[in-house]
Amino acid sequence: MYFDSYLWAFLIAITLLTVSPGVDTLLVIRNSVRGGFRDGALTSLAICLGLFVHAAVSAGGISLILMQSAWLFALLKLAGAGYLVWLGAKSLHAAYRGGGALKLDTDRVIHRRVSVWTSLREGFFSNVLNPKTVVFYMAFLPQFIQPGDPALSKSLFLAGIHFLIANIWQLVLVLMVGRAYRWLSRPRVGRIFDSLTGSVMIFFGVRLGLEY
Repeated sequence: MYFDSYLWAFLIAITLLTVSPGVDTLLVIRNSVRGGFRDGALTSLAICLGLFVHAAVSAGGISLILMQSAWLFALLKLAGAGYLVWLGAKSLHAAYRGGGALKLDTDRVIHRRVSVWTSLREGFFSNVLNPKTVVFYMAFLPQFIQPGDPALSKSLFLAGIHFLIANIWQLVLVLMVGRAYRWLSRPRVGRIFDSLTGSVMIFFGVRLGLEY
């Protein structure tokens, strides 16, 4: 039921989609620069936990309701767009304040003090409030669920596989950022990085909010 002939196709497809750059990738990198490994890892965990929400929603048919109800889907889209703009504005504010994402003290790095809740909240809501993920799961998961399969448990099983692949990939990104911390610790580089990530997030948010 779970390990059927369609599983390999799902693994290949979801891996290729996971490594494609997007808002989740950008957020993990930004938070890794901001707060170090813990911040990036918690953000990745929260993003991937959101996949189970989308899987349950998709299996329950709520996604179909959202796709067929113009004002409900518009409300979800605007909420997601507004959240992206807010995250981008925070990055631009950090760039305006100066000092970069990291500060270097002799041979060690002092990251910004970020609470666990902040990392989890930013990662979780950036994923759950993304209407494109709702539509993606509604269109993608049914391709790998056969008649007679329990829709909810099979959807959660596939989301679990996606959870593992996405977490591994995003943790690799976190480690790569950690290896580059000395370069990123330069104030000018930090301000440029915050400015770029903030601008891209706002761009994504505005474009999402203007899509019809």
